[in-house]
Formats: sequence, C-alpha cells, structure tokens
Amino acid sequence: MEFSARQIADILGGTVEGNDQVVVGKLSKIEEGVPGSLTFLANPKYTSHIYETKASLVIVADTFVPEAALPEGLTLIRMEDPYSGFAKLLSFYNQYKHQRSGIEPTSYIDGAASVGANCYVGHHTVISKGCSIGDETKIYGQCYIGEGVKIGKNCLIHPGVRILDDTIIGDNCTFHAGCVIGSDGFGFAPSSDNNYQKVAQIGNVIIEDHVEIGANSTIDRATLGSTIIRKGVKLDNLIQIAHNVEIGENTVVAAQTGIAGSTKIGANCMIGGQVGIVGHLKIADGVKIAAQSGVGSSILTPDTVLQGSPAFDIRAFKMAYIGFRKLPQLEERVTKIERSSNNQES
Repeated sequence: MEFSARQIADILGGTVEGNDQVVVGKLSKIEEGVPGSLTFLANPKYTSHIYETKASLVIVADTFVPEAALPEGLTLIRMEDPYSGFAKLLSFYNQYKHQRSGIEPTSYIDGAASVGANCYVGHHTVISKGCSIGDETKIYGQCYIGEGVKIGKNCLIHPGVRILDDTIIGDNCTFHAGCVIGSDGFGFAPSSDNNYQKVAQIGNVIIEDHVEIGANSTIDRATLGSTIIRKGVKLDNLIQIAHNVEIGENTVVAAQTGIAGSTKIGANCMIGGQVGIVGHLKIADGVKIAAQSGVGSSILTPDTVLQGSPAFDIRAFKMAYIGFRKLPQLEERVTKIERSSNNQES
C-alpha cells in the first residue's frame, strides 16, 4: 500500500515541508532509508543520518533546524512529537494490514458456533461447538478454538494459536503466534508408592479487555475456578502462567518469566525477564521485579522494587553486590593478614 505525504500528514496532524505528493510504500530506520520509504527523527543521536538518508519522507519535530543541506528531494513532515507520530503511523499501518474479512474455504466452523460480523477465519482454522466470536475479530490460519470459548470484539489471533475449552476472552485482545490458552494446569498428587496421580483441571481461563499475549506463551486453566488475566495486561513471549494465577490490571511481564500456581499479582506491576515466582504468593500493586530475580515469599508493600534470588530490596541488593564483587580482594587481604599474624607469632 502507498500513501502520499499529504495523506500521512493528515493522519498525524502534521505539516508538509517539500513535495506533499511524494508517495511512500514502506517504513524504515533513518540510517537504512531507501527511495519510497518513510522514517522519523526523534533521537538527537541519529541527526547525522538525515543528511545522508535515501528515504523519501522523514517525520521531524517542529523545532528541527537543519545544520547542513538535506538530500535533494527529501520531504519532511513536521509535528510536535515525531516519535509518537511514527508510533501512531505504525498502529495505523498494522490496522490497515489486518483489514480483512471472510471465511477461508479450508477452515471448519461447527454448526453450533457463532461468528460475528466482519470477522476473518483463516485457512485450516477450527472453531468448535458452542464458540462465540465477536464482531471484527481476525483469526488467522491453523488456529484451534475449543468448545465453549467466548471471544470478544476486535481481537487479533495470529497463526497457530490454541485457545482451549471454556476460555473467556474480552474485547481488543491480541494473541501472537503459537501461544496456548487454557491448557491443563500442572497438578499431580503424590501417592504412597512414589507415583503421581493426576489432578483433573476442570476450571478455565478468563482474559479481560485489551490484553496482549506474546508468541509461545502459555496460560493454564484453573484446577477449580479461573485463571484470570485482568484488563490491559501485556505478556511477552515464552511466559508460563500456571493454574489459578491472577494478574492485575496493566501489569507487564517480560519474556521467559514463570509464575507458579495460585499466585495473585497486583495491578500496574512490572516483572522483568526470566523472573521465577513460586506459588500461593501475593504481590502488591505497583511492584517492580528486576530480571532474573527469584521471588519466594509474598510482597505486601505496594511499589516495592526488588532484585536478586531470593529477591529483596533493590538498593540493599546493589550494596550487597558491591561487597560480593570485592570478595576476591577481601579474601586476599584476609590471607595476607593471617600470614603476617602467623609470622609474628612464630
């Protein structure tokens, strides 16, 4: 798809400086710009690239003043915040790319399922008995939607997603390729003969509005009741959410984090990559947990920042880490003192 500088400026509320009819059909980094592409300049560290870019169109700040001649034919769109403008344009581009509807002939929709208006169902996707799919939702190829699943309006489900029985999903949610929602929780009861008896997982998963789940992440169904992901939660790729976990509104979790069963995480938390959280804990609102931390006890004070394994207050962690790095020198000093003391005694 192609747009003129004038059309883009109208979308962003900016002003054109140069040829308002120049056409672009792709987006690029400013240092990798090619003819027919659009880019932006927001970080001063990249200013030098604007004098040599081959892009046709650059979004810049209203305050940008060239210090040298710009490339011949380069058109600018000026606006107050070029970074947010470019982000808005990316969002517009993404929405435009996913403007499709219809049912592909190789998909299967059970007769007892309902699909709303202007939906898209991709090739080899299965929508099972009792499912309800809201208006404008897009489900790409090779997805499986289990029995009794409810999906709201304007959701985007990328290829290869599995949403298993009885899952309930709100509006405006995004599921990236390969994620699995509603798989069995990890429940086994040890027996007297050192074997394990599987505990049936008969609950479900509830995902509220505006949630985004990254590629190959998994959210287990509850043993009883529901695993709940509240409104606005963002999960990165390769995350494991165990049975009966609850994650509060607008919490964000980075890749490779694992949260064990029945832990309750508050709203507006930030959890770094490769964090491990044991089960049956409570984590207060606004807590921040640094990457590769291990959380083994509840965090009941809001807005706490922690690091380490086991995790503790980040300021105390940094002080302890300074001491840890000095251990070799301290050991050497102690050894010298011991030798000196031994020599004096002898």
